[in-house]
Amino acid sequence: MDEEERSVNGQQQALSTGTHMNEIFLPLVGQHENIGDIILRRPLPTWLRRHGQLHAYVGYGATAAYVRGLGLDDRDLIYHSLTSWLRAWAAAALRGRAHYFFKPGEIQLTLVGMKEHIGMLPWIVLTRLRRGHVVRIGAGARNYASLPRALMRPSLSLPELTLWRDADTRNYLKVGEIMPDLGFNEGSTAEQLALEGSRPLMVVSMRGDRPYPPAAWINGVRDSAKALGLQPMVVTQVARDSNRSQQLAAELGAGLLDWDGEKHDVQEEALREVYRRSALAVSDRLHVLIGAFTEGTIPLALVTDGSPKIRRHLEVVGMGELAHDSRNLTPHDVVVKARSALDQRSQWMVALATARERLDAVRQQVDGLFGAA
Repeated sequence: MDEEERSVNGQQQALSTGTHMNEIFLPLVGQHENIGDIILRRPLPTWLRRHGQLHAYVGYGATAAYVRGLGLDDRDLIYHSLTSWLRAWAAAALRGRAHYFFKPGEIQLTLVGMKEHIGMLPWIVLTRLRRGHVVRIGAGARNYASLPRALMRPSLSLPELTLWRDADTRNYLKVGEIMPDLGFNEGSTAEQLALEGSRPLMVVSMRGDRPYPPAAWINGVRDSAKALGLQPMVVTQVARDSNRSQQLAAELGAGLLDWDGEKHDVQEEALREVYRRSALAVSDRLHVLIGAFTEGTIPLALVTDGSPKIRRHLEVVGMGELAHDSRNLTPHDVVVKARSALDQRSQWMVALATARERLDAVRQQVDGLFGAA
């Protein structure tokens, strides 16, 4: 029996026993070689599971390791087939039991990227007509094209609750409010973070799909590690960054935690172990910085392409000053910024606690939709 058949049988069993009046439909497709996509999506199914039967669409290419990384298990109905998932959603909506949560993460405002927001409109409308909840939380736009924005208008008007993960998206789409990225909800607890251990490392992780960092960047990172008494450790959180990680490790004389794209849960735990031993994380990947931060590592974004993405998301939690366009920075500038980031550690840890309080308030809003305390 394959996974799709188990999903159908599980659905029939759940409905026959009457144990789940609510059926919650949630797309969790993502980049399967990207642990960051897991980190930013995992909190939502955890929040929703207590409110009903979870129907998770993970996509045809999703591996068992990716599914495990998302925290999905035998309690959930997992779909690799979009057709099967949509069929189950329509049936549940007609019974008046369906609820829909948009996928957290990045929205590409392109015609190709609008599948969820246009193609699923009939199911979303049917869900609302049958008094089901429709919610969008934890998403943000990658770009700001005018035609896709116009095409999104119907899907923007249907959710009862809309919370974006950055202000630029909110201001551009002109609906909803702002929340911290769901990834801040992960990682060590406040109690665990209070038990400070040794942090002798400096994490370094850079995108492999950008130009290689210039000499000033390399020298600045190397000088920062020396000035702060830290050992650089290059990590791979996205498998396609592996070659970049190997290059950086060799040039920085750093340790290396590489990844081949398999065993997501094992790699994530290995990453978090490094993060728990690190004082500073230097990266141009948002969820490397967030993942490290949730383990007590102070994030320092040194982007090499001028992208404002990381700054926009850190601004939501009052940490925008930790994101820098490094193209015109000297090695000395990098050292100054690294030292300043660490000197304000206590301030940043308060920001993490506040971000988590805000996310807890979002979770309570979701609970309130289902009448739960």
